[in-house]
Amino acid sequence: MKIVVVGCTHAGTAAVVNMQKLYPQSEITIYERNDNISFLSCGIALNVGGVVKETKNLFYNSPENLASLGVKTNMKHDVTNIDFDNKKLTVKNLLTGEVKEDTYDKLVLTLGSWPIVPKFEGGELENIVLCKNHDHAQEIIAKSKDAKNTVVIGAGYIGVELAEAFEMQGKNVTLIDAEERIMAKYLDKEFTDLAEDAFKEKGVNLVLGEKVQKFEGENNKVTKVVTNNGSYEADLVVLCIGFAPNTKLIEGKLDTLPNGAIIIDEYMQTSKKDVFAAGDCCVVRFNPANENRYIPLATNAVRMGTLVAKNLVEPTLKYMGTQGTSGIKIYDLCIASTGMTEEVAKNTTDINVESVLIKENHRPEFMPTFDEAMLKLVYDKDTRKVVGGQILSKNDLTQYMNTLSVVIQNEMTVEELAMTDFFFQPHFNKPWSLLNTVALEAL
Repeated sequence: MKIVVVGCTHAGTAAVVNMQKLYPQSEITIYERNDNISFLSCGIALNVGGVVKETKNLFYNSPENLASLGVKTNMKHDVTNIDFDNKKLTVKNLLTGEVKEDTYDKLVLTLGSWPIVPKFEGGELENIVLCKNHDHAQEIIAKSKDAKNTVVIGAGYIGVELAEAFEMQGKNVTLIDAEERIMAKYLDKEFTDLAEDAFKEKGVNLVLGEKVQKFEGENNKVTKVVTNNGSYEADLVVLCIGFAPNTKLIEGKLDTLPNGAIIIDEYMQTSKKDVFAAGDCCVVRFNPANENRYIPLATNAVRMGTLVAKNLVEPTLKYMGTQGTSGIKIYDLCIASTGMTEEVAKNTTDINVESVLIKENHRPEFMPTFDEAMLKLVYDKDTRKVVGGQILSKNDLTQYMNTLSVVIQNEMTVEELAMTDFFFQPHFNKPWSLLNTVALEAL
């Protein structure tokens, strides 16, 4: 069996490692545009902030390691066309310019995503950079050394983490977003208010509810970011506006969402036979809303890549969908969420949404120390099913959201969650778990 994998970051790496184990007699070939694989872009901010000292430590696999397993690893190779009917690919060697054809029995598309870059006036100026891959990480670190005024555009997780990292490096930081709140997709206002306060206390300039109009510069280098409401000095700008599926290669050839995300079934099969897809180039089944959505996350990617390998020969293991569970640490605040926020549920579904919010110490007050936790539960008032939750504390209680992810996936009700069995030990918690307590509040 001849297997070709196009693109090899998280989903691709997971697929290849598992396929090599499951089908050792197969011929596996990778075509990757970059000269590296498996780069954890979520660690770029940690690298910028000095927590991770070396950019190279953000890799968890390498072309050399895969090659040692017998995989043909073609780095700096760009697949320019795929003939799905005849199972052929056209591939260009980016180093030599040579173009060749290859064939496959099974094709795995792990094309990933790419940052959204609107066409801004002045967008070609120097020191306006993206934040996605290894090259971007090195560029950000190199350019930030001499930068005094850094502007981050986009206040999702990556933008927020970069703003913190730059502030910790002593930069003047401005964080701009068109939304009225930071991390608005992931957290409700009660939580983003506290995160915003943490930034303000550190002197980060939050510019929210403003849209970037253009960039101005001198000597071909950016000096200012202009919005619809003001202008902000900048000698380094990082664009973190969001991501889109990197699927131009298959445009018009496979079934996709309007944004280009490849539609797959529960076994990772695309609309063409023997063609599988996984990771940020695909739709995912978003369980809380019971619909397909585009949610690019590394956790989704590695699961989906593993499933491709399991289902390559015959349908074997179903994809269970996702809750979009995620976490972030902002200064001393440990924050996590799963499923839908109350705002997202109200704005994107017909669910009759209800929510409860509690503030409770994470362990008994007779213990020498304890921290307050703020926990929110979002549920369907009609069916009683839990559809989301968020937690914030100075103590790391983020694992509660992993537990709540299982609750949502299994369509549990608030009544069931209220009476679910969790252990009690004074070092860790109270007789009623925080998840019990917030569900009891819902009752």
